[in-house]
Amino acid sequence: MAVPKKKTSKSKRDKRRATWRHKATVEAQKALSLGKSILTGRSTFVYPNAQQEEEEEEEES
Repeated sequence: MAVPKKKTSKSKRDKRRATWRHKATVEAQKALSLGKSILTGRSTFVYPNAQQEEEEEEEES
């Protein structure tokens, strides 16, 4: 016979949600920071676009 699960407390639920939201906030800050550095030209890292990757592959072969 099936037995109902115990109810999760509000504090546990809130703690889980706060952790999830904090992770999203940190990633958003990183993305914004990278975007700002690209705009100012101080960035040392930029994601390569598809055209650059294809050109590099053609040069290697």
